[in-house]
Amino acid sequence: MAFVQDTPKDSFRLGMLIYDTRYRSITIQVIVLVLFLAFLSWLVNNTIENLAAKDRTFDFGFLWSRAGYDINQTLIPYTNDSTHMRAAMVGLLNTLLSAFVGCIIATFLGVFIGVLRLSKNWLVSRLMTVYVEVFRNVPVLLWILLASTVLSETTPAPSDFRVTEAMQAAGEQPKAHMLFNGSVAITNRSMNLPAPLVEHGLPRLEFLGLSLNSNVLAFLIVFGASIYANHLLRSNARRVQEQTGRRPVTWWKSLAILLIPSAALLFALGFHLDYPVMTKFNFRGGMELLHSFTALTLALALYTAAFIAEIVRAGIMAISRGQHEAAAALGLRPGRTMSLVILPQALRVIIPPLISQYLNLTKNTSLAIAVSYMDLRGTLGGITLNQTGKELECMLLMMAIYLTISLLISSLMNLFNRAVKLKER
Repeated sequence: MAFVQDTPKDSFRLGMLIYDTRYRSITIQVIVLVLFLAFLSWLVNNTIENLAAKDRTFDFGFLWSRAGYDINQTLIPYTNDSTHMRAAMVGLLNTLLSAFVGCIIATFLGVFIGVLRLSKNWLVSRLMTVYVEVFRNVPVLLWILLASTVLSETTPAPSDFRVTEAMQAAGEQPKAHMLFNGSVAITNRSMNLPAPLVEHGLPRLEFLGLSLNSNVLAFLIVFGASIYANHLLRSNARRVQEQTGRRPVTWWKSLAILLIPSAALLFALGFHLDYPVMTKFNFRGGMELLHSFTALTLALALYTAAFIAEIVRAGIMAISRGQHEAAAALGLRPGRTMSLVILPQALRVIIPPLISQYLNLTKNTSLAIAVSYMDLRGTLGGITLNQTGKELECMLLMMAIYLTISLLISSLMNLFNRAVKLKER
Protein backbone atom coordinates (compact mmCIF):
# COMPACT_ATOMS: atom_id res chain seq x y z
CA MET A 1 0.00 0.00 0.00
CA ALA A 2 1.36 3.42 -0.95
CA PHE A 3 1.16 6.37 1.39
CA VAL A 4 1.18 10.02 0.38
CA GLN A 5 3.74 11.86 2.39
CA ASP A 6 3.97 15.64 2.94
CA THR A 7 6.56 17.42 0.87
CA PRO A 8 9.57 18.04 3.11
CA LYS A 9 10.08 21.70 3.89
CA ASP A 10 13.38 23.27 2.90
CA SER A 11 15.55 24.45 5.74
CA PHE A 12 16.20 28.19 5.93
CA ARG A 13 19.30 29.40 4.09
CA LEU A 14 20.77 32.91 3.81
CA GLY A 15 20.33 32.87 0.06
CA MET A 16 16.57 32.72 0.56
CA LEU A 17 16.66 36.34 1.80
CA ILE A 18 17.41 37.37 -1.79
CA TYR A 19 16.03 34.64 -4.06
CA ASP A 20 12.93 33.58 -2.12
CA THR A 21 9.95 35.85 -2.76
CA ARG A 22 8.68 35.16 0.75
CA TYR A 23 11.64 37.02 2.28
CA ARG A 24 12.86 39.31 -0.49
CA SER A 25 10.48 42.22 0.28
CA ILE A 26 11.43 42.13 3.97
CA THR A 27 15.13 42.14 3.06
CA ILE A 28 14.73 45.16 0.79
CA GLN A 29 12.82 47.07 3.46
CA VAL A 30 15.48 46.32 6.09
CA ILE A 31 18.27 47.44 3.76
CA VAL A 32 16.46 50.68 2.91
CA LEU A 33 15.80 51.36 6.61
CA VAL A 34 19.45 50.78 7.51
CA LEU A 35 20.63 53.07 4.72
CA PHE A 36 18.19 55.78 5.76
CA LEU A 37 19.26 55.56 9.42
CA ALA A 38 22.92 55.66 8.36
CA PHE A 39 22.29 58.77 6.24
CA LEU A 40 20.35 60.40 9.09
CA SER A 41 23.16 59.58 11.54
CA TRP A 42 25.74 61.05 9.17
CA LEU A 43 23.66 64.20 8.69
CA VAL A 44 23.20 64.75 12.43
CA ASN A 45 26.85 64.01 13.21
CA ASN A 46 28.03 66.31 10.42
CA THR A 47 25.78 69.10 11.70
CA ILE A 48 27.08 68.73 15.27
CA GLU A 49 30.70 68.77 14.09
CA ASN A 50 30.15 71.89 11.98
CA LEU A 51 28.47 73.64 14.90
CA ALA A 52 31.32 72.64 17.21
CA ALA A 53 33.86 73.98 14.71
CA LYS A 54 32.15 77.36 14.96
CA ASP A 55 31.94 77.17 18.80
CA ARG A 56 28.19 76.82 18.68
CA THR A 57 25.90 74.38 20.45
CA PHE A 58 22.58 72.84 19.54
CA ASP A 59 20.10 73.67 22.31
CA PHE A 60 16.82 75.45 22.91
CA GLY A 61 17.79 77.38 26.03
CA PHE A 62 17.38 80.66 24.15
CA LEU A 63 13.61 80.23 24.32
CA TRP A 64 13.66 81.21 28.00
CA SER A 65 15.81 84.32 27.60
CA ARG A 66 14.42 87.86 27.33
CA ALA A 67 12.98 88.68 23.90
CA GLY A 68 13.58 92.43 24.03
CA TYR A 69 11.26 93.41 21.17
CA ASP A 70 7.66 94.55 20.86
CA ILE A 71 4.84 92.89 18.93
CA ASN A 72 2.19 95.16 17.47
CA GLN A 73 -0.77 92.75 17.82
CA THR A 74 -1.08 90.21 20.64
CA LEU A 75 -3.89 87.90 21.75
CA ILE A 76 -2.23 87.15 25.10
CA PRO A 77 -0.35 89.48 27.47
CA TYR A 78 3.14 90.23 26.20
CA THR A 79 5.88 92.83 26.78
CA ASN A 80 9.43 93.17 25.53
CA ASP A 81 10.54 91.69 28.87
CA SER A 82 8.80 88.41 28.01
CA THR A 83 10.75 85.39 26.82
CA HIS A 84 11.35 84.26 23.26
CA MET A 85 9.03 81.34 24.05
CA ARG A 86 6.26 83.81 24.87
CA ALA A 87 6.97 85.74 21.68
CA ALA A 88 6.75 82.49 19.69
CA MET A 89 3.39 81.72 21.34
CA VAL A 90 2.11 85.19 20.38
CA GLY A 91 3.25 84.63 16.80
CA LEU A 92 1.66 81.18 16.70
CA LEU A 93 -1.68 82.54 17.94
CA ASN A 94 -1.54 85.31 15.33
CA THR A 95 -0.91 82.68 12.66
CA LEU A 96 -3.82 80.53 13.86
CA LEU A 97 -6.13 83.56 14.02
CA SER A 98 -5.37 84.58 10.44
CA ALA A 99 -5.67 80.99 9.20
CA PHE A 100 -8.96 80.37 11.05
CA VAL A 101 -10.66 83.58 9.90
CA GLY A 102 -9.29 83.14 6.38
CA CYS A 103 -10.60 79.58 6.09
CA ILE A 104 -14.08 80.61 7.22
CA ILE A 105 -14.29 83.53 4.77
CA ALA A 106 -12.82 81.48 1.93
CA THR A 107 -15.27 78.62 2.53
CA PHE A 108 -18.41 80.75 2.50
CA LEU A 109 -17.22 82.85 -0.42
CA GLY A 110 -15.99 79.81 -2.37
CA VAL A 111 -19.26 77.90 -1.96
CA PHE A 112 -21.26 80.99 -2.96
CA ILE A 113 -19.16 81.65 -6.06
CA GLY A 114 -19.02 77.96 -7.02
CA VAL A 115 -22.82 77.73 -7.00
CA LEU A 116 -23.21 80.98 -8.93
CA ARG A 117 -20.80 79.75 -11.59
CA LEU A 118 -23.45 77.20 -12.50
CA SER A 119 -26.19 79.83 -12.68
CA LYS A 120 -28.33 79.95 -15.79
CA ASN A 121 -27.93 83.71 -15.79
CA TRP A 122 -25.20 84.35 -18.36
CA LEU A 123 -23.95 87.60 -16.77
CA VAL A 124 -23.74 86.17 -13.23
CA SER A 125 -21.90 83.03 -14.32
CA ARG A 126 -19.43 85.01 -16.44
CA LEU A 127 -18.71 87.47 -13.64
CA MET A 128 -17.94 84.58 -11.29
CA THR A 129 -15.70 83.05 -13.97
CA VAL A 130 -13.78 86.32 -14.24
CA TYR A 131 -13.32 86.38 -10.46
CA VAL A 132 -11.98 82.82 -10.39
CA GLU A 133 -9.61 83.27 -13.31
CA VAL A 134 -8.25 86.61 -12.09
CA PHE A 135 -7.60 85.62 -8.48
CA ARG A 136 -6.16 82.16 -8.99
CA ASN A 137 -3.79 83.22 -11.80
CA VAL A 138 -2.08 86.04 -9.88
CA PRO A 139 0.45 85.14 -7.13
CA VAL A 140 -1.03 85.43 -3.65
CA LEU A 141 1.87 87.62 -2.48
CA LEU A 142 0.82 90.31 -4.97
CA TRP A 143 -2.74 90.21 -3.64
CA ILE A 144 -1.43 90.63 -0.09
CA LEU A 145 0.66 93.65 -1.08
CA LEU A 146 -2.24 95.12 -3.09
CA ALA A 147 -4.66 94.73 -0.18
CA SER A 148 -2.17 96.38 2.19
CA THR A 149 -1.62 99.27 -0.21
CA VAL A 150 -5.34 99.85 -0.75
CA LEU A 151 -6.09 99.83 2.99
CA SER A 152 -3.28 102.22 3.84
CA GLU A 153 -3.61 104.63 0.91
CA THR A 154 -7.38 104.99 0.61
CA THR A 155 -8.23 105.54 4.29
CA PRO A 156 -7.84 108.75 6.33
CA ALA A 157 -5.15 109.42 8.93
CA PRO A 158 -6.10 109.37 12.63
CA SER A 159 -5.65 113.16 12.78
CA ASP A 160 -8.53 113.56 10.30
CA PHE A 161 -10.95 112.37 13.01
CA ARG A 162 -9.79 114.98 15.56
CA VAL A 163 -12.05 117.88 16.50
CA THR A 164 -10.14 120.83 17.91
CA GLU A 165 -11.51 123.68 19.99
CA ALA A 166 -11.05 126.04 17.06
CA MET A 167 -13.10 123.74 14.85
CA GLN A 168 -15.83 123.57 17.48
CA ALA A 169 -15.91 127.35 17.78
CA ALA A 170 -16.13 127.72 14.01
CA GLY A 171 -18.70 124.94 13.69
CA GLU A 172 -16.45 122.94 11.37
CA GLN A 173 -16.67 119.18 10.93
CA PRO A 174 -13.65 116.83 10.91
CA LYS A 175 -12.39 115.47 7.62
CA ALA A 176 -13.37 111.92 8.54
CA HIS A 177 -16.20 110.46 10.60
CA MET A 178 -16.52 107.27 12.59
CA LEU A 179 -18.94 104.64 11.32
CA PHE A 180 -21.89 102.90 12.95
CA ASN A 181 -22.94 105.70 15.23
CA GLY A 182 -19.41 106.61 16.24
CA SER A 183 -18.28 103.12 17.23
CA VAL A 184 -15.89 102.14 14.40
CA ALA A 185 -13.01 104.14 12.93
CA ILE A 186 -11.01 103.03 9.89
CA THR A 187 -7.67 104.81 9.56
CA ASN A 188 -4.59 104.29 7.42
CA ARG A 189 -3.05 102.35 10.30
CA SER A 190 -5.77 100.10 11.59
CA MET A 191 -9.43 99.53 12.24
CA ASN A 192 -10.59 100.63 15.71
CA LEU A 193 -13.51 98.56 16.98
CA PRO A 194 -15.44 98.30 20.26
CA ALA A 195 -13.66 95.96 22.68
CA PRO A 196 -15.61 93.40 24.73
CA LEU A 197 -15.03 93.85 28.48
CA VAL A 198 -16.49 92.34 31.65
CA GLU A 199 -16.95 93.94 35.07
CA HIS A 200 -16.95 90.75 37.16
CA GLY A 201 -14.24 88.76 35.44
CA LEU A 202 -13.07 85.34 36.54
CA PRO A 203 -9.46 84.94 37.77
CA ARG A 204 -6.89 84.01 35.15
CA LEU A 205 -5.59 80.46 35.01
CA GLU A 206 -1.90 79.55 34.87
CA PHE A 207 -1.18 76.48 32.76
CA LEU A 208 2.31 75.37 31.65
CA GLY A 209 3.61 78.89 32.14
CA LEU A 210 0.77 80.43 30.14
CA SER A 211 -1.82 82.80 31.54
CA LEU A 212 -5.26 81.80 30.23
CA ASN A 213 -8.33 84.03 30.14
CA SER A 214 -10.98 82.26 32.25
CA ASN A 215 -13.78 84.41 30.84
CA VAL A 216 -13.09 83.26 27.27
CA LEU A 217 -12.72 79.64 28.39
CA ALA A 218 -16.03 79.78 30.28
CA PHE A 219 -17.82 81.26 27.26
CA LEU A 220 -16.35 78.62 24.93
CA ILE A 221 -17.39 75.80 27.28
CA VAL A 222 -20.94 77.12 27.65
CA PHE A 223 -21.33 77.79 23.93
CA GLY A 224 -19.85 74.38 23.06
CA ALA A 225 -22.28 72.68 25.44
CA SER A 226 -25.14 74.62 23.80
CA ILE A 227 -24.06 73.42 20.36
CA TYR A 228 -23.95 69.82 21.60
CA ALA A 229 -27.41 70.14 23.21
CA ASN A 230 -28.77 71.58 19.95
CA HIS A 231 -27.23 68.64 18.08
CA LEU A 232 -29.07 66.22 20.38
CA LEU A 233 -32.32 68.15 19.83
CA ARG A 234 -32.00 67.98 16.04
CA SER A 235 -31.04 64.29 16.16
CA ASN A 236 -34.17 63.54 18.17
CA ALA A 237 -36.25 65.52 15.67
CA ARG A 238 -34.85 63.43 12.82
CA ARG A 239 -35.69 60.20 14.65
CA VAL A 240 -39.25 61.38 15.20
CA GLN A 241 -39.53 62.31 11.52
CA GLU A 242 -38.28 58.88 10.44
CA GLN A 243 -40.76 57.13 12.73
CA THR A 244 -43.87 59.28 12.19
CA GLY A 245 -43.21 61.15 8.95
CA ARG A 246 -43.65 64.50 10.68
CA ARG A 247 -40.79 66.69 11.83
CA PRO A 248 -41.31 68.56 15.13
CA VAL A 249 -40.88 72.33 15.15
CA THR A 250 -37.48 72.95 16.73
CA TRP A 251 -36.28 76.33 15.46
CA TRP A 252 -37.33 78.26 18.56
CA LYS A 253 -35.89 75.60 20.84
CA SER A 254 -32.60 75.73 18.94
CA LEU A 255 -32.43 79.51 19.28
CA ALA A 256 -33.15 79.28 23.01
CA ILE A 257 -30.51 76.58 23.55
CA LEU A 258 -27.86 78.47 21.57
CA LEU A 259 -28.51 81.99 22.88
CA ILE A 260 -29.92 81.89 26.42
CA PRO A 261 -27.03 80.10 28.25
CA SER A 262 -24.36 82.29 26.60
CA ALA A 263 -26.39 85.46 27.18
CA ALA A 264 -26.91 84.52 30.84
CA LEU A 265 -23.17 83.98 31.31
CA LEU A 266 -22.33 87.33 29.69
CA PHE A 267 -24.90 89.08 31.88
CA ALA A 268 -23.45 87.47 35.01
CA LEU A 269 -19.95 88.58 34.02
CA GLY A 270 -21.12 92.15 33.42
CA PHE A 271 -20.38 92.20 29.70
CA HIS A 272 -20.12 95.62 28.03
CA LEU A 273 -18.32 97.29 25.12
CA ASP A 274 -15.46 99.76 25.37
CA TYR A 275 -15.72 102.18 22.42
CA PRO A 276 -12.68 103.85 20.84
CA VAL A 277 -12.34 107.56 21.57
CA MET A 278 -10.22 110.05 19.64
CA THR A 279 -7.55 111.75 21.74
CA LYS A 280 -4.99 114.37 20.78
CA PHE A 281 -2.92 112.14 18.48
CA ASN A 282 -4.62 108.75 18.20
CA PHE A 283 -7.55 106.65 19.34
CA ARG A 284 -7.73 105.42 22.92
CA GLY A 285 -9.76 102.46 24.14
CA GLY A 286 -11.55 99.89 22.07
CA MET A 287 -9.77 97.22 20.06
CA GLU A 288 -7.24 97.91 17.34
CA LEU A 289 -7.23 95.61 14.31
CA LEU A 290 -4.09 96.28 12.30
CA HIS A 291 -4.28 96.58 8.52
CA SER A 292 -1.46 94.06 8.25
CA PHE A 293 -3.76 91.39 9.67
CA THR A 294 -6.72 92.54 7.58
CA ALA A 295 -4.72 92.65 4.35
CA LEU A 296 -3.16 89.22 4.93
CA THR A 297 -6.39 87.49 5.92
CA LEU A 298 -8.52 89.12 3.23
CA ALA A 299 -6.03 88.43 0.45
CA LEU A 300 -5.57 84.79 1.46
CA ALA A 301 -9.34 84.32 1.74
CA LEU A 302 -10.09 85.85 -1.67
CA TYR A 303 -7.27 83.90 -3.31
CA THR A 304 -8.25 80.55 -1.75
CA ALA A 305 -11.95 81.15 -2.44
CA ALA A 306 -11.23 81.03 -6.18
CA PHE A 307 -9.87 77.48 -5.83
CA ILE A 308 -12.66 76.41 -3.49
CA ALA A 309 -15.21 77.72 -5.99
CA GLU A 310 -13.82 75.39 -8.67
CA ILE A 311 -13.85 72.49 -6.21
CA VAL A 312 -17.49 73.19 -5.34
CA ARG A 313 -18.45 73.53 -9.00
CA ALA A 314 -16.79 70.20 -9.84
CA GLY A 315 -18.47 68.52 -6.87
CA ILE A 316 -21.91 69.75 -7.93
CA MET A 317 -21.37 68.71 -11.55
CA ALA A 318 -20.37 65.24 -10.34
CA ILE A 319 -23.91 64.69 -9.06
CA SER A 320 -26.22 63.02 -11.54
CA ARG A 321 -28.67 65.25 -13.39
CA GLY A 322 -31.39 62.87 -12.29
CA GLN A 323 -31.05 64.16 -8.73
CA HIS A 324 -32.07 67.65 -9.91
CA GLU A 325 -34.98 66.23 -11.88
CA ALA A 326 -36.18 64.06 -9.00
CA ALA A 327 -36.11 67.02 -6.61
CA ALA A 328 -37.99 69.17 -9.11
CA ALA A 329 -40.58 66.41 -9.53
CA LEU A 330 -41.16 66.49 -5.76
CA GLY A 331 -41.86 70.22 -5.99
CA LEU A 332 -38.64 71.50 -4.39
CA ARG A 333 -37.49 74.95 -5.41
CA PRO A 334 -33.98 75.34 -6.90
CA GLY A 335 -32.56 76.83 -3.69
CA ARG A 336 -33.93 74.01 -1.53
CA THR A 337 -32.78 71.45 -4.08
CA MET A 338 -29.24 72.77 -3.87
CA SER A 339 -29.11 72.91 -0.07
CA LEU A 340 -31.00 69.69 0.72
CA VAL A 341 -30.21 67.36 -2.18
CA ILE A 342 -27.18 68.40 -4.23
CA LEU A 343 -24.68 69.91 -1.77
CA PRO A 344 -24.96 67.11 0.86
CA GLN A 345 -24.04 64.57 -1.85
CA ALA A 346 -21.39 66.81 -3.38
CA LEU A 347 -19.60 67.07 -0.02
CA ARG A 348 -18.19 63.59 -0.56
CA VAL A 349 -16.39 64.92 -3.63
CA ILE A 350 -15.61 68.39 -2.27
CA ILE A 351 -14.01 67.64 1.11
CA PRO A 352 -10.80 65.79 0.06
CA PRO A 353 -9.48 68.61 -2.19
CA LEU A 354 -10.88 71.18 0.25
CA ILE A 355 -8.44 69.87 2.89
CA SER A 356 -5.53 70.77 0.61
CA GLN A 357 -6.82 74.33 0.24
CA TYR A 358 -7.08 74.76 4.01
CA LEU A 359 -3.52 73.51 4.37
CA ASN A 360 -2.29 75.86 1.64
CA LEU A 361 -3.99 78.85 3.25
CA THR A 362 -2.49 78.01 6.65
CA LYS A 363 1.02 77.66 5.25
CA ASN A 364 0.65 80.81 3.13
CA THR A 365 0.21 82.85 6.32
CA SER A 366 4.02 82.76 6.46
CA LEU A 367 3.89 85.49 3.77
CA ALA A 368 2.72 87.85 6.52
CA ILE A 369 6.25 89.19 6.80
CA ALA A 370 5.61 91.09 3.54
CA VAL A 371 3.13 93.37 5.38
CA SER A 372 4.91 93.33 8.78
CA TYR A 373 2.32 91.15 10.47
CA MET A 374 4.00 89.43 13.41
CA ASP A 375 3.03 85.80 12.94
CA LEU A 376 5.14 82.73 13.71
CA ARG A 377 7.44 83.52 10.80
CA GLY A 378 7.95 87.09 11.97
CA THR A 379 8.64 86.22 15.63
CA LEU A 380 10.33 82.83 15.92
CA GLY A 381 11.61 82.74 12.34
CA GLY A 382 12.40 86.44 12.15
CA ILE A 383 13.46 88.62 15.08
CA THR A 384 14.18 85.75 17.49
CA LEU A 385 16.29 83.99 14.86
CA ASN A 386 18.28 87.15 14.12
CA GLN A 387 18.83 88.06 17.76
CA THR A 388 19.90 84.64 19.02
CA GLY A 389 21.68 83.31 15.94
CA LYS A 390 19.95 79.95 16.44
CA GLU A 391 18.99 79.45 12.80
CA LEU A 392 18.84 75.67 12.89
CA GLU A 393 16.83 75.47 16.09
CA CYS A 394 14.34 78.13 14.97
CA MET A 395 13.84 76.54 11.56
CA LEU A 396 13.33 73.08 13.06
CA LEU A 397 10.81 74.45 15.55
CA MET A 398 8.91 76.26 12.80
CA MET A 399 8.86 73.16 10.62
CA ALA A 400 7.58 71.05 13.53
CA ILE A 401 4.86 73.59 14.38
CA TYR A 402 3.61 73.94 10.79
CA LEU A 403 3.69 70.15 10.40
CA THR A 404 1.67 69.70 13.58
CA ILE A 405 -0.92 72.28 12.51
CA SER A 406 -1.25 70.68 9.07
CA LEU A 407 -1.68 67.20 10.53
CA LEU A 408 -4.34 68.45 12.96
CA ILE A 409 -6.27 70.14 10.14
CA SER A 410 -6.04 66.99 8.01
CA SER A 411 -7.18 64.79 10.90
CA LEU A 412 -10.20 66.96 11.74
CA MET A 413 -11.28 67.25 8.10
CA ASN A 414 -10.81 63.50 7.57
CA LEU A 415 -13.08 62.85 10.57
CA PHE A 416 -15.71 65.08 8.98
CA ASN A 417 -15.18 63.36 5.65
CA ARG A 418 -15.83 59.95 7.23
CA ALA A 419 -18.96 61.33 8.86
CA VAL A 420 -20.52 62.46 5.56
CA LYS A 421 -19.31 59.69 3.26
CA LEU A 422 -21.74 57.15 1.90
CA LYS A 423 -22.34 54.35 4.41
CA GLU A 424 -22.52 50.91 2.83
CA ARG A 425 -24.99 48.46 4.34
